[in-house]
Amino acid sequence: MEDNVMTLLKKGEKGLKSIIFSRMIIIIILFIINLLILLSIFGWFSNFIPHIFGTTVVFTVIMIIYLINSNMNSSAKITWLILILVMPVFGSLFYFYSLSEVGHRTIKKRLSYILKATDEKLEKDTETLNSLKKMDPNAASLAHYVNTTGCFPLYSHTNVTYFPLGEKKLEVLLEKLKEAKEFIFLEYFIVEEGQMWGKILNILSSKAKEGVEVRVMYDGTCELSTLPHNYPEKLEKLGIKCKVFAPLTPFVSTYYNYRDHRKILVIDNKYAFNGGVNLADEYINVKEKHGHWKDTAIMLEGEAVSSFTLMFLQMWNIDEKDMIYDKYLAKTYRYDTHGFIMPYGDYPLDSEKVGQNVYIDILNSANDYVYIMSPYLILDDEMENALKFASRRGIDVRIILPGIPDKVAPYSLAKTHYKALMDAGVQIYEYTPGFVHAKIFLSDNIKAVVGTINLDYRSLYHHFECATFMYDTECIKDIISDFHLTFKKCHRVTYDDIKKEKLSIKIMGRLLKAVAPLM
Repeated sequence: MEDNVMTLLKKGEKGLKSIIFSRMIIIIILFIINLLILLSIFGWFSNFIPHIFGTTVVFTVIMIIYLINSNMNSSAKITWLILILVMPVFGSLFYFYSLSEVGHRTIKKRLSYILKATDEKLEKDTETLNSLKKMDPNAASLAHYVNTTGCFPLYSHTNVTYFPLGEKKLEVLLEKLKEAKEFIFLEYFIVEEGQMWGKILNILSSKAKEGVEVRVMYDGTCELSTLPHNYPEKLEKLGIKCKVFAPLTPFVSTYYNYRDHRKILVIDNKYAFNGGVNLADEYINVKEKHGHWKDTAIMLEGEAVSSFTLMFLQMWNIDEKDMIYDKYLAKTYRYDTHGFIMPYGDYPLDSEKVGQNVYIDILNSANDYVYIMSPYLILDDEMENALKFASRRGIDVRIILPGIPDKVAPYSLAKTHYKALMDAGVQIYEYTPGFVHAKIFLSDNIKAVVGTINLDYRSLYHHFECATFMYDTECIKDIISDFHLTFKKCHRVTYDDIKKEKLSIKIMGRLLKAVAPLM
């Protein structure tokens, strides 16, 4: 079977332009409407201005009291307070629009039911947890916490392979896909036709003809720019089952809320791939978008694969009447390896911020160092304080960020955190060759997290995410090596660099910080 590139789209056939869905565009439109209405009021109802002004003040005070007493993150509260103070009526309408979960309420209700119904689908081995507790009580406590948030057991008997680049992942992935006998499940945030997806699709098509059950699910944001609305129909003709998670409708969907940002690929409950790599050519450096694309992924072989199989099925079954799990979880594999592995998900359906809490726990329990890779750095107070506190207590905290950004807005926002973090001793590095899309935490040569969770509000608060926590696994030495090699390709940011930063970036960063939770 050759790795030929399959395409289903004609040249230029892609999705809609994302600008019509942009929250920033909505904010600008609302601001303009708000201003025009205010000017009209002054012209039409000049005799009633004192009454209108008084009503607006009362309404604004009520909204401020409501916000202050909400359970919202403090940084988000400040953002909404600013919007409501600047444009009381339309700021309030936008706030309730965001909370309304338009287009997502059914998904939220259904998925909440599914998560509860599958909480005991995988056995949580107390012996494995006790073994970790003897080695590291702090790590065991973290595993216990994650276990309480969902069906996320701690495993051993799982081999983990680390890929320092997307193209390295693709090489192995293509070979493992060819081995599939029973099923292949794919769940990705971005799918775009090209060499990467074309090679994968060619194998998926062949496997479907052989009788292998193939399912593909991608996030609705792909319809903005990479795939047309009817793409699932094209895959169905190949024998591939396909679903779009939360398709978008302009101005109707609360676009940034509850996006499926996960990257999961499972084969026969034997192999699972996770990490930052989406299915598009820039992720394997075939197409250059922002210089060299630095991304990472891992492959699990063994018991822990079941967690990713279950995670996929939970999302797939949102609109299914017959929810089948046991058939796909029945056959498991064991490997004679040491260390502990815990795949986990973070769902924006409750008050638990699992992704952020895992990161903060690693920072708080570190004894020597914490190394981080992230494409974005849009922090709330809690995350920023955790980074600074770790550094101030003597931990070597280093963060690798892009040298060439993919978007100016998040890049300028990241810069606003540099000085405060550096004042606390945090070292910030920028990847000179290009863009970093990896999401990794590494600590003390023994702990690591590789997954989809960025250091920004979207990942930590609004998106469905997943990651793999590892303790004393063989592949950690490869992650350590990759960090040290990557540091050599980075420029360490200095105070002089901050002073010389472009004025436009400084101004944009400070202005956007007021609405950072909406970015």
